[in-house]
Amino acid sequence: MIEIYHVPGTRGVRPIWLCAELGIDYRVIDVDFSASYRSSPEWRRMNPVGKVPVMVDTESPDLTIFESGAMVQYLLDRYGNGQLQPQPGTPAHALYLQWSWFAEATFARPLGEIVNHLREFPDEQSSEAAIEEMRNRARLCVTAVNDALKDCDYIVNNTFSAADIMLGYTIMLAVKFLPEPIPSAVLAYWERLQQRPAYQSAFGNAG
Repeated sequence: MIEIYHVPGTRGVRPIWLCAELGIDYRVIDVDFSASYRSSPEWRRMNPVGKVPVMVDTESPDLTIFESGAMVQYLLDRYGNGQLQPQPGTPAHALYLQWSWFAEATFARPLGEIVNHLREFPDEQSSEAAIEEMRNRARLCVTAVNDALKDCDYIVNNTFSAADIMLGYTIMLAVKFLPEPIPSAVLAYWERLQQRPAYQSAFGNAG
């Protein structure tokens, strides 16, 4: 049993969705997202920086993971039986790693900064200039994904993989925090991902 401590709309979407795709038994545990709880000793023992998600594999109860990308890779390597990632060491796997890490390290970063800025500095006059700079970085990423998807249904070799799960969550953020319409190839891709049976069984129309 995989236990995933989650708040709707956060990166726990990734391991939850992957568990559903792989048919792994999992349980979602709701977390109090208040600042007071996330700074409490109880939660800091789970995640030392007070964020979500956190994942525990009850078959390895001493292992607690608090990075969503690491959760995804752990689940694939331990329970995936070669599913949803290309064979390691191949060019396809290199692209899988590239898009997975791009989704979090490059694309999600400015979007996450928008979330944090709006929460921490809601009334600052400088907010809009700072947020627009973050949006511009995210727009570059959206364009890169759109170009990669123009002739493809999925991001790596036109085959669904966990890289699409990593990227799909970040596109969900882009849809929410960029004011203009998402480019057509990216929007069609996100709609396609949301129609997957595993996504529907895990979330319906919400993360």
